Amino acid sequence: MFRFQIIQWPVFKVDENIIDNIFKNVSKYINKTQNGIINIVCVPPEEIQTLNSKYRSKDTPTDVLSFHYFEDFWQLQEHDTAWEVILCEEILIQNTQEYWVSNQQEFYKLIIHSLLHILWYDHEEEQDYIKMQEKEHQIWQEVFEK
Repeated sequence: MFRFQIIQWPVFKVDENIIDNIFKNVSKYINKTQNGIINIVCVPPEEIQTLNSKYRSKDTPTDVLSFHYFEDFWQLQEHDTAWEVILCEEILIQNTQEYWVSNQQEFYKLIIHSLLHILWYDHEEEQDYIKMQEKEHQIWQEVFEK
């Protein structure tokens, strides 16, 4: 199972136990090697825009970016950094107003979404989008609706 560390906390309160439960359920439902640490970092819009421009050639801020350092995780030790999830708090909070959810709900949703990307799920094609949405929903239900 991946481990996580929050490098830069959001301005709103999040529960590490919930994040841990998300990681456990991702491990439970996604049968792929998950070794190493995932850093979670909250940044301002200008910082995520710079990253988005540099690595995705999109000169706009976005809600979340994920960066991997390895193609697979089976050789990683538990203290190795495997991935980073970069969240833009300002856009995350804007999303909550559009989707009528709390800051925490949107934060946890983006963590689940990012973990699935880390494990090579994608949503470029419609069939892949459906598979990824099903996994996101399954994990969300397990964490929040049981």
